[in-house]
Amino acid sequence: MNLRTLADTPPWDWPHDAGTLFHEVLTDNKADESDRLIAAELAGDLTVINDELSDTLMGIVSSADQSDQLRAAAAISLGPVLEQADLEQADTDEFEDPDDVPISAPTFHRIRRVLHKLYCDDRVPKAVRRRILEASVRSPQNWHQDAISRAYSSGDRDWMLTAVFSMRRVRGFDDQILDALKRGDPEIEYEAVLAAGNWELNSAWSRITGLVHDPATPKHLLLAVINAVGCIRPREAGAILLDLADSDDEEIAEAADEAITIAEGSSGEIDDEDTSDWIN
Repeated sequence: MNLRTLADTPPWDWPHDAGTLFHEVLTDNKADESDRLIAAELAGDLTVINDELSDTLMGIVSSADQSDQLRAAAAISLGPVLEQADLEQADTDEFEDPDDVPISAPTFHRIRRVLHKLYCDDRVPKAVRRRILEASVRSPQNWHQDAISRAYSSGDRDWMLTAVFSMRRVRGFDDQILDALKRGDPEIEYEAVLAAGNWELNSAWSRITGLVHDPATPKHLLLAVINAVGCIRPREAGAILLDLADSDDEEIAEAADEAITIAEGSSGEIDDEDTSDWIN
């Protein structure tokens, strides 16, 4: 298989040596830039990434000799493994179950250190620093609060978009999420809806339900809104989403039906908690 074939193939159907191919292309400075970009995007998949590929991606992100686009792609590819490793991180700075993480604990901590150092270097191009922030927040650290605040208050639209994307992963930005929902920028609004749903932001409810009932809401945004409704007020999701569950658009109908089902389960858990004192 060549790279373009692999890009169109589900990762679980990749050959066993796919990771080796990605590594060879990434380390070949004479390879076509388009091939190296594909390799960088695919190398971050959890089915292939390991310590060696992580080091290779970090080397590309760190190198001023590489194109901004390739460095940015390499940075964002480190996000999934950071998130997976973060879930397994214990208080001892080791992994609770190392077999569930494709990289070693030292590599995990090295990725976090390298990305933080590069983010703080103003000589690193803006596009690369944005992707570094977006990848690194998948394993939140103390420095992210200040980085996100600065990005959102910068007035730079691209940095604001990155900031709102990052707010989905880092707590403490309810006011900024509400502000982003009102800005009228489609991409920023989309990320704000995802963030509001993730943090079950009740103060965003009126704006979220307004988007449900607005026929002008774009489909991709509506799908995010459907999920947010079920997360924010699961007890009311059925009534709000019932019409959408009968939509002629199969994708919208499935999303609404799934959100209602999940919300009903969540409502049941809430009811159980509310009545536990009576039982005891």
